[in-house]
Amino acid sequence: MLGFLHYPSWLSPDIIPGLPLRWYGLMYVVAFAITYLLFRYQMKQRKIQANDDLVINLFFWGIIGLLIGGRIVGTTVYDPTHYYITHPWRIFWPFEGGHFVGLAGMSYHGGLLGAIIAIVIYGRSKKIDVLDWGDMLIAGVPLGYTFGRLGNFINGELWGRVTTLPWGMYYPHAERLSVHHAWVREIAEKVGIAITSPNQMVNLPRHPSELYEAFFEGIVLWLIIWFIFRKHKPFKGFVVGIYIVGYGFIRFILEYLREPDPGIGFPIHFQPLLERAHPAELLNFTMGQILCFLMMVGGAVYLLILNARFHRPATDEPHDTSRPSARRLRKKLK
Repeated sequence: MLGFLHYPSWLSPDIIPGLPLRWYGLMYVVAFAITYLLFRYQMKQRKIQANDDLVINLFFWGIIGLLIGGRIVGTTVYDPTHYYITHPWRIFWPFEGGHFVGLAGMSYHGGLLGAIIAIVIYGRSKKIDVLDWGDMLIAGVPLGYTFGRLGNFINGELWGRVTTLPWGMYYPHAERLSVHHAWVREIAEKVGIAITSPNQMVNLPRHPSELYEAFFEGIVLWLIIWFIFRKHKPFKGFVVGIYIVGYGFIRFILEYLREPDPGIGFPIHFQPLLERAHPAELLNFTMGQILCFLMMVGGAVYLLILNARFHRPATDEPHDTSRPSARRLRKKLK
């Protein structure tokens, strides 16, 4: 008996075959809609009056910043060929030889940074309380993010490293591994895959890392923020910092189960490099982990700065020499 699950064969990236409508894109529309509805719910709950156009424009520029930041980082940091660095116009010009070549390559970290920059610029220009509104906005982001990762799963991409766990999943398009490696033969034997040739390439079960991320970075993080930190924040901007640190920490851990990007692998490594799919690369760190570490540090520094501002003692009022002091006044009364 095979010790793994098969990726659902009935799932297809296309909503309607033959038309350029994909579930991945629809999942992001759902993600934005959920974040928007949760933001409006909080405004109504707190009786904050704001023009509808102001809120819609805030989301519009946030999404634009997200797309620009995600695209720039996705095509530069995650491109092992450095093609986009030497051809920067290709980042936003997806045509070659008169043909559309797509806009593949987006980075979550770049998207988050781009959205923050765009929202801060727009918010300041409209004299919005960016920290307070940012808390309300970020409180709904993890639940929306869940659907983005479900879109990755429907696409059959971003699978994890090899595993022998009973819920390990067989992805049809995952990289085949050579049985020349002892660890590949060992895992194949454990999960019931027959080795019939010394030159055989086998497809081993993987962690469904997209579902892990949808659950932990999405649902679990949302529950923590929505029901705990949103209601008990010590100062404005606190929820934003908690999300940045919390997402960075959870994603850092889950990256141990996710297969690194091809061509990049482990930019920082402290043990011999094996195959990207190997399950025991604990001292070798992916690009995602490097960015998540920077994210956690940045979030922690941000919280420390806000905490210092919040607890800063109020400055004393300037002394008015034209008014007699209380002591001199008492003397006169005597």
